[in-house]
Amino acid sequence: MGNERVETAILDAAPLIHLDQINHLSLLSIFNNLIIPREVYEEVSVGEIPSELEQYEYEVVEAENKKVFEKLDEGESSALSIAQDMGDEIVFLTDDLDARQKAKDLGIEVHGSIGVIAANFRNGNLEFEEAVTAMRTLQTETELFVTDAVVEQGIELLEEYKR
Repeated sequence: MGNERVETAILDAAPLIHLDQINHLSLLSIFNNLIIPREVYEEVSVGEIPSELEQYEYEVVEAENKKVFEKLDEGESSALSIAQDMGDEIVFLTDDLDARQKAKDLGIEVHGSIGVIAANFRNGNLEFEEAVTAMRTLQTETELFVTDAVVEQGIELLEEYKR
């Protein structure tokens, strides 16, 4: 995710939940189109669909050629199936390590919540300190398991973008 807006993001549940928990769901507006697989939408709606999501255009999509991927839940499998069908102009957003690895194996661009924060900093939507705070808050205020090393890598990425 460079300085240009990525056309389409396919969302897994975790980035939706975690960005909402730190009041940064608005960072998803960096994408022109948001696609939420039906299974992910249902998973998120077990809690409650973040009301802020309604401010953004998104589409709930059924995976037409749904594949089952080992170690992945239905939402992640649906998201990857949709991503494969869509081709190059998409990014898959997930915080799940197994789903990230499978996406990489399939040649699908993949980022997590920290990557979304970094992209928003790079595009000028967040100041440096805001981005650092958001990354640290993801680690401390959500149930997302993020190691100190991952947060520090994210901050290093922000430092590189400053140059």
